[in-house]
Amino acid sequence: MTVSLVLPCYNPPPRWEQIVCDKYTSLGKSLPETLELVLALDGSSANVTGQSLLFLKQNISNLIIVEYPDNKGKGYAIRQGVAKATGDIIIYSDVDFPYTAASMHNIYARLKANECDVAAGVKDDAYYTHVPFVRRLISRWLRFVVRTFLAMPITDTQCGLKGFRRDVAPLFLQTTIDRYLFDLEFIRNCYRSKKYRVLAVPVSLNENVHFRKMNFRILFPEMLNFARLLFRKQ
Repeated sequence: MTVSLVLPCYNPPPRWEQIVCDKYTSLGKSLPETLELVLALDGSSANVTGQSLLFLKQNISNLIIVEYPDNKGKGYAIRQGVAKATGDIIIYSDVDFPYTAASMHNIYARLKANECDVAAGVKDDAYYTHVPFVRRLISRWLRFVVRTFLAMPITDTQCGLKGFRRDVAPLFLQTTIDRYLFDLEFIRNCYRSKKYRVLAVPVSLNENVHFRKMNFRILFPEMLNFARLLFRKQ
């Protein structure tokens, strides 16, 4: 059995390649499975150089790099990575590894034990102490509207750590939202299909995690995406 870890990458932090290599090595040593890393370069420019990619290729044997010139969004990037992943279990997170190793192991363990087909990370209360006030408001507002209008058992759909078994990959690849609400679309599709078991798995952030300020230019397009999901029949 193999595990694929899919990471979208767009303008990553300085020394990101060392972070990825260190975290991959540590995770690979603690997992009983073969770990494959799929890096989706989402039109990245800052801090993504030929040297950084060469470093990763030299230090990570099970590495797949997917790249394209223009920034398309996190959802688009992860779909490209999932399409190339070969693992029996597929997990996706962020390139700066904001969630604890224990959280990633918890996602893996639930899938490995066949407790679910989709393990959806759900942020603990401590998460909200790490994020700026506006992002905190938006996150809580989205959970409210998901609970009110979509009536899904899981309202925290936007946690950036999720995993699923390989037979769920085709459903994931059917998502159409290119930016942040792809997570909501995916979880909603899982419930609508009535084929897959979705489990909420508590996860925690690493210490000293810093989130970028909200880009308000994406709010209106994402509100339109939510409206489309709300009124979509299929």
